[in-house]
Amino acid sequence: MNVADLGLPVDVPSTALFTDHYELTMLQAALRGGTADRHSVFEVFTRRLPEGRRYGVVAGTGRVLDAVENFRFDTGVLDFLRERDVVDEPTLQWLADYRFSGDIWGYPEGEVYFPGSPVLRVEGSFAECVLLETVILSILNHDSAIAAAASRMSSAAGDRPLIEMGARRTHELAAVAASRAAYVGGFATTSDLAAGFRYGIPTVGTSAHAFTLIHDTERDAFRAQVDSLGKGTTLLVDTYDVQEAVKMAVEIAGPELGAVRIDSGDLLLVAHRVRQQLDELGAENTKIVVTSDLDEYAIASLAASPVDAYGVGTQLVTGSGHPTCSMVYKLVARAESADPKAPLVPVAKKSAGGKTSIGGRKWAARRPDADGVAEAEVVGTGAVPEELADRQLLVELVKGGEVVAREPLDAVRERHIAARDGLPLSATQLSRGEPVIPTEYV
Repeated sequence: MNVADLGLPVDVPSTALFTDHYELTMLQAALRGGTADRHSVFEVFTRRLPEGRRYGVVAGTGRVLDAVENFRFDTGVLDFLRERDVVDEPTLQWLADYRFSGDIWGYPEGEVYFPGSPVLRVEGSFAECVLLETVILSILNHDSAIAAAASRMSSAAGDRPLIEMGARRTHELAAVAASRAAYVGGFATTSDLAAGFRYGIPTVGTSAHAFTLIHDTERDAFRAQVDSLGKGTTLLVDTYDVQEAVKMAVEIAGPELGAVRIDSGDLLLVAHRVRQQLDELGAENTKIVVTSDLDEYAIASLAASPVDAYGVGTQLVTGSGHPTCSMVYKLVARAESADPKAPLVPVAKKSAGGKTSIGGRKWAARRPDADGVAEAEVVGTGAVPEELADRQLLVELVKGGEVVAREPLDAVRERHIAARDGLPLSATQLSRGEPVIPTEYV
């Protein structure tokens, strides 16, 4: 695995600086104070779902594993920290040998989660675990937000495929991560070639309005595209007059025309008119693709229309109004001393303002009802009830610093579909509501 696989510029040597200044100053103080080697347990969770959402989607786990592996303080990074006087020399010497050697457990990527779900658990010395807080949260908060929006959109789309096409609406590196998260959430393809290269996601694309406008006539543009890409291509028909463009497209490509794309106007009305026109022209198999600032609500509104696929950009890569999941990384248990045999003590923040947390290393299980449908997310710190023993959600991801749970992205995507299907039917409703199942603490 190299840095390019993470979606980083090739001149970035590691992920170690994808962190906050205070992570390193905490480390320095812990090293001086004698608490750095205390065994610690950190957990990632969210206290609430974004307003109106019924469930969350765990995404970015694979990228987290890559980031942990590449969390190295090489000479260039150490020189930067030294020049800025971020930490002292003994701390720099400690960082020079940093390799995460602990254990990480978590919900498998693609799984759904709810308030309080311990979606990731990081164990090791305080020093090695605290450094990973920012990069882990950065990845999980972004990717899970995109995957949740994608899941809602794919549920609204039903069997119709979704194309991710939001690269131009976000940061160039975030676009690659967003494409991956969208694929986890149910999208079929992406327009982003970097995402295709790094993650094997199928890529698609044909032409934009500029291609039509650079030609003297729309007919010339269609002819050039069909000659180059074949009759199965998708022609963009809303540059000038949609009705004339559709007629022209079929004249040029014949009934073998692959698809037409509509990017403006009243999509419901235009799609019905275009479908009727295509059928009358003998192009019954030509598909209709719609784009134009779609979100899950717009997609749902087109359910009764003769649309065959949707292209989604801005709303997807911004989480459809919720660009983060508000996940936090909290210390929930720590050893009484640096002695490897010292017992763990639960710890938790108890301040006011809705930011309290529950101490102790946690397990989680999803309890089904008599019909096998999920009815509760059960989270506990003691023994796992016998009836939930085979329903536990956390799996081992890293053991002794070594990644043990890499898996193909297609497997993650399939897991999400199965997890979503295991929730009550109301989970897929787009109307605002509470989490579809409650979180119970035992």
